[in-house]
Amino acid sequence: MNIYSLARPLLFQFDAESVHDFTLKSLKTAERLGVLKLCASPPICQPRTVMGITFPNAVGLAAGLDKNAAVIDGMAALGFGFIEVGTVTPRPQLGNPKPRLFRVAEAQGIVNRFGFNNLGVDNLIENVKATKYKGVLGINIGKNFDTPNEKAVDDYLICMRKVYAYASYITVNISSPNTKNLRALQEKEALSDLLGTLKAEQLKLAEQFGRYVPVALKIAPDLELAQVNEIADLLMAHNIDAVIATNTTLSREAVQGLPNAAETGGLSGAPVRDKSTVVIQQLSQRLQGALPIIGVGGILSGTDAIEKIAAGASLVQLYSGLIYKGPQLIHDVAQALG
Repeated sequence: MNIYSLARPLLFQFDAESVHDFTLKSLKTAERLGVLKLCASPPICQPRTVMGITFPNAVGLAAGLDKNAAVIDGMAALGFGFIEVGTVTPRPQLGNPKPRLFRVAEAQGIVNRFGFNNLGVDNLIENVKATKYKGVLGINIGKNFDTPNEKAVDDYLICMRKVYAYASYITVNISSPNTKNLRALQEKEALSDLLGTLKAEQLKLAEQFGRYVPVALKIAPDLELAQVNEIADLLMAHNIDAVIATNTTLSREAVQGLPNAAETGGLSGAPVRDKSTVVIQQLSQRLQGALPIIGVGGILSGTDAIEKIAAGASLVQLYSGLIYKGPQLIHDVAQALG
């Protein structure tokens, strides 16, 4: 039994967002005091090259946990092969009113309706500049809640230009269910316009900085096969570098009737596992290796991660699984993937 499994019942007595904030502060303090170096050991596994980047292992931190890039060094010490921070927006925003994070403990699920709460892109950059971390860093970008969809591309361009020099790769988040109408950007015409503009900007920035930073698109699990195929075709047409599948789900099929299941927001953790894997399979079939897939959604064991890789993912990311399994999950998954 690991230490986290002993602490979890106590942590689960408190409000989920309060525990989230406490955990991040504790991690930052432990890293600063050097405690993590004493108890953390890097997982033994094979590096992977994806998007032209060498990842020391295939297990990453998904966006959403460290929105402001405030605990990168602490996360790195836990053994992640890569870290994705954000989602960050051009301007700071408070997000949705609290409470906005809920455990569906019986199903090992989490419902959140944070709404891209973050301190803004300038703050994130200052935090990245202050870190000692030299590993693979993804920066996940979004739009402010009050920016209309017809001007969303402006927000993504602002963020892309600002984070480009500091990111190993950039993720474009159009799939959070907690920013009104954001998912409409996944529709064919809107998505084609967005990807075309961002690709052109990426190539300009690559020339400006003398360094090509890959761009990934993060999509939702609540898509029909025809929509998945449409998105896959657009990713190939615009030479996007990767796709992250998937974000949280609006479906409650897997948790109906359970405490907190009816809360508004995106559902993650074990209940989204199968939906996410299906989307990965569908993307893989359509893309035929044209670009890599990063699999995220419901990974709570090494077996779950192997399932994502078998479906067509090249790398995996964790978030909600850490809430139920603790940091040991990183090592378990890394060892399972070898």
